[in-house]
Amino acid sequence: MDIECKTGLILSGGGARAAYQAGVLQAISRILGEAGWPAARNPFEIICGTSAGALNAAGLACRADDFGDAVDQLADVWEGIDVTQVYRADSLGVLRSGARWLSLLSFGWMLRQWHAAPPASLLDNTPLVGLLHHMLDLPRLDAALASGCLDALAVTASSYSGGQHVTFYQSEREIAPWKRHQRVALQGQIGVDHLLASSALPFIFPAVPLYLDGRMEYCGDGSMRQLAPIAPAIHLGARRVLVVGAGRMNETVNHLPARVHYPSVAQIAGHALSSIFLDGLAMDIERLQRVNDTLSMLPDDLLAKTPLRRIRLLAIVPSERLDDIAARHTHDLPGPVRTLLGGIGATEKRGAALASYLLFEGGYTRELMALGQRDTYARRHDVLEFFEA
Repeated sequence: MDIECKTGLILSGGGARAAYQAGVLQAISRILGEAGWPAARNPFEIICGTSAGALNAAGLACRADDFGDAVDQLADVWEGIDVTQVYRADSLGVLRSGARWLSLLSFGWMLRQWHAAPPASLLDNTPLVGLLHHMLDLPRLDAALASGCLDALAVTASSYSGGQHVTFYQSEREIAPWKRHQRVALQGQIGVDHLLASSALPFIFPAVPLYLDGRMEYCGDGSMRQLAPIAPAIHLGARRVLVVGAGRMNETVNHLPARVHYPSVAQIAGHALSSIFLDGLAMDIERLQRVNDTLSMLPDDLLAKTPLRRIRLLAIVPSERLDDIAARHTHDLPGPVRTLLGGIGATEKRGAALASYLLFEGGYTRELMALGQRDTYARRHDVLEFFEA
């Protein structure tokens, strides 16, 4: 396989917002099919994912021998999802995790009995393990890599213990690991634990222990400290990269009322999560475009002396604010979760950003998928040009 021809797919994080990616992939599959591509042909030799995007990436990679089937399976998951498949939403489960966690934050100095075993997170995502086993066929991933249907899969996590951002990648060929400031890469078998770690939203889902070079470290969401989200695909050999985001790249400031209220906990948390999930990707896209512009001005003799190469880039991101869509669906949440999140303001419109990451409910996810399809078809010409179809 010619390294110059490899195409990478970057699926960013964002909790339930990642349903948008399933809609984009559905549209890409249809657009390429209309252009004459075989339905089974995988257009991405390298697939990279972060947070919930890592779950989508692994789902695609496990069925890389039949891209159309992979997209259909992914769409089925997101169309029929509900929160009980991702985290405990019953009263007892919410009390054991969320209520205890919030109480510990408020009265931890008084609750000495929890010092030995404090609640680990706002929500208990134990059900996600079952969903991942339903989504994934890891032996089929090994076969896809061995047959050449897929060149590499990469997922990312952030180490709370060591402070580094870690990319785990799996490939049949030996690829030298890379190391940059606060970023390391490790080659090996990717499993469910890596995906649980990558998608462990900070504070909301518990950290996951992983062995990094023989030492156990607790890891959380891969979007944290992710300084260069596009870099793994380039390190793995991609020269064309399609990025699917989970939020608008250039958010406009909402019209503010004459009097604003002090922000709720949910409003602050949503703002923090948006900074984690959106800002790094937007900056990396800008950085890559600047590098491309600079390289385009170099004469061939100087270009031959630099290890840098131009990367063809296509980014597809939501054309609408996902916060606003989430605000229309907070009533879909189960009662105990709605009560918990309502207590911190997440069911209010101004706190809907937090809800947008946790709304694993079909009404919301289907609307995001439909938006992903519309946004991609609006870029149909760019998609065909990108794939030279």
